[in-house]
Amino acid sequence: MKKPLILVTNDDGITAPGIRALIEVMKTIGDVVVVAPDSPQSGMGHAITINSTLHIHKINIDDDIQREYSCSGTPADCVKIAVNEILGRRPDLCVSGINHGSNSSINVIYSGTMSAAIEAGIEGIPAIGFSNLNHSWKANFEVSKKYVKSIAENVLKHGLEKGIVLNVNIPNLDEEDIKGVKICRQAKANWKEEFDKRQTPQGKDYYWLSGIFENYDTGEDTDEWALENGYVSVVPVQFDLTAHQCIKKLNTWDFNE
Repeated sequence: MKKPLILVTNDDGITAPGIRALIEVMKTIGDVVVVAPDSPQSGMGHAITINSTLHIHKINIDDDIQREYSCSGTPADCVKIAVNEILGRRPDLCVSGINHGSNSSINVIYSGTMSAAIEAGIEGIPAIGFSNLNHSWKANFEVSKKYVKSIAENVLKHGLEKGIVLNVNIPNLDEEDIKGVKICRQAKANWKEEFDKRQTPQGKDYYWLSGIFENYDTGEDTDEWALENGYVSVVPVQFDLTAHQCIKKLNTWDFNE
């Protein structure tokens, strides 16, 4: 049987250990094409490049991968240019990651990892974003590989509903301490931002953004609860941001007053 065509991308950059681990897993499942940023693009959200040119370069990091490209753009750019200029046909699956750090809860909004997956979803491609709860460049992804492979194979087997992509977060635990996989909803949480104000030697103010993650959700069906309790969280994400429940109420407003 013909192997599935799998597009691999990320936001930490094409040389990041996380994407190399993801590629290693995907090679056991299908034919892999890699299109990923040439430098870290964390926190880029769904940004696209419109005011400057994009460049792609064919590279050779893994001898088993015949088509691997670095891209000067954002994660969303990588998916767009892969689909339109590189692949030749629509891939059977797009996987993004494995991200160094969490993309649970509200982090999905800011995540370049998830934005790449969402861009693939917009193109009608089944897509998954994978993240590991370890920000270190030296993070160990061996435990993650088992769950990455299982979830990817299930998506290839069963498909995903139109307009849905999966946000997968894997706790930073030893294999024996992970209890399994939980299908969850996104926890209601937010970042309480703090700005560290400093000055240049010339006396000009500048700021470093930092903050504290605050989880307001006590539900036991959320991604934050799953991760805190030793489970891999899987959240189905939709890119239709319409608040459908508000349409009826807004139609009662009089805009001609």
